[in-house]
Amino acid sequence: MTTFPWRLVTIDIDGTLTIGHGWEPIAAAFGSLDRFERSNRRFFDHEIGEDEHLADLLDLATGHTVREVEEVVARTPKLAGIREGVEELHALGARGALLSHNPSYVTAYYRQTYGFDDDEGVDAQRVLGGRIGPPTGVRADKAAGLARLATRAGVSLREVVHVGDGWADAALFPLVGGGVAVNSRLDEVNAAADRTLKTRDFRDVVSALRGLSPRA
Repeated sequence: MTTFPWRLVTIDIDGTLTIGHGWEPIAAAFGSLDRFERSNRRFFDHEIGEDEHLADLLDLATGHTVREVEEVVARTPKLAGIREGVEELHALGARGALLSHNPSYVTAYYRQTYGFDDDEGVDAQRVLGGRIGPPTGVRADKAAGLARLATRAGVSLREVVHVGDGWADAALFPLVGGGVAVNSRLDEVNAAADRTLKTRDFRDVVSALRGLSPRA
């Protein structure tokens, strides 16, 4: 039996574990779909950067409770088999960690619900009495989150494989041992990945990782 080559698998959420962008259902539930669509359009047209776009998304939750957000996240369409895939990673001797631009109250939900070992999100909103405050000092920095996850796991970056679908994920692929683009609609992301995958089941991602070796 071939040894599984990865000790840490880092995984994006929006567009990777979710089918479509995870903040679209939040925007719809809170009556702010027009704000979501406007910011999304400006971001993909390169009119605004990642930080401004992220601040726009986080602000959709301002004034709402964490529980209200979690209720939307719970019914957001996702890949099948997420918990089973994480359990398979554990059986293979690997840790699964969320690496996302989502706020910590969203990454914590996914970690607790699906059995991930760790998570790195964005801490840019205060939560008082369960209610979410406005975003401040928003900085989208997945590379820093990646470094923290690897340090906590006690692994080298060569032992890490990242799974994602966006430009920020593609920027991480050269930093780690391998990169897998899942359901990405962006040519640049697919070109940067060591493997591309179209699937509705997270267990297919784990199967793909079995056959992917770290880059020399």
